[in-house]
Amino acid sequence: MKNTFLPLTICLGLSAAVLLSGCGKRHSAAVTEQKLRTATVRVQVVESLKRTATEEVVGTVRPKLSASLSAKVSGTIGQMLATPGQSVKAGQLLVEIDAREVQARLDQAQAVREQTGKDIERFKKLLAQNAVTQQEFDGVQSRFRVAEATVKEAEAMLGYTKVIAPFDGIVIAKRADVGDLAAPGKPLLELEDPTALRLEADVPEALLDRIKLNDKLGVLVPSASLSLEATVSEISPAADPVSRTSRVKLDLPAVQGLRSGQFGRVAVPVAEVIALRVPASAVVVRGQMEIGFVLVNQQAQLRLVKTGKHLGQEVEIVSGLNSGEELVVEGATQLLDGQPVEVKR
Repeated sequence: MKNTFLPLTICLGLSAAVLLSGCGKRHSAAVTEQKLRTATVRVQVVESLKRTATEEVVGTVRPKLSASLSAKVSGTIGQMLATPGQSVKAGQLLVEIDAREVQARLDQAQAVREQTGKDIERFKKLLAQNAVTQQEFDGVQSRFRVAEATVKEAEAMLGYTKVIAPFDGIVIAKRADVGDLAAPGKPLLELEDPTALRLEADVPEALLDRIKLNDKLGVLVPSASLSLEATVSEISPAADPVSRTSRVKLDLPAVQGLRSGQFGRVAVPVAEVIALRVPASAVVVRGQMEIGFVLVNQQAQLRLVKTGKHLGQEVEIVSGLNSGEELVVEGATQLLDGQPVEVKR
């Protein structure tokens, strides 16, 4: 019984081996066919280009024109006519202080001026009749001038009870409200001009000699996704003895999305460097690897590369490529090592 079924078992095993062998050959042929399929790509010669190396310094966007508004006289706030975020015009009334005491003082001064004015007219007639002396008439004139000055002073004090906008701008903070006591030097409102902004950065003393007035420097504002060119308008002549930095101010162009308080970086030039630069689309990221494909004998040859600084649509290559090689810059994402390629012109 045992000897009868042994040849049958051997035959079945040989048949299975032949079948698997045939399947493996077909799979290998399919992979080879896929690898050898010609891909259409676009290439670019790798070149060494010169650029200015920079070091970034952080800063803050601030308004060129801002003001902290306060009253010039003491009193209770009667009206608060501005709210944070409100746009105002120069000369617009923002805060009004209760002016009853100042108004009473003005009324009193006007009454005294009116009375001394009548005294002058009466003394003129008496002087013409030699009923009063010139000295007495001069004394009445002096009292009239004092009364007139008192009226002007009271009018000025009455004007101080109205806080007006010194320039066109926007209210960014309210420090008091109706019923609060206003006093000289106590802030009531914060106002700024949002149309004229600048970046203020504390530059280390080692980089300060790289910056000159009217220099054009690149500024990046990440929160607004803005890359701008700013002009150096001020450089502090004195350094902070603690941080060893000097305040540098750069005027920013008026663009949408820029506002005070935003974080920014200014690129300070430090040196000229030469490096390989290629389009960022030529570098393919697969897992933790960065790869590129160069054209060798009409085939795509895989290269492991290491990238450096990103410059707009380009990226620096630290290692993996040589100057003069033809790099695939379009169609690299689907390429395989050794795959035939056709260059698109």
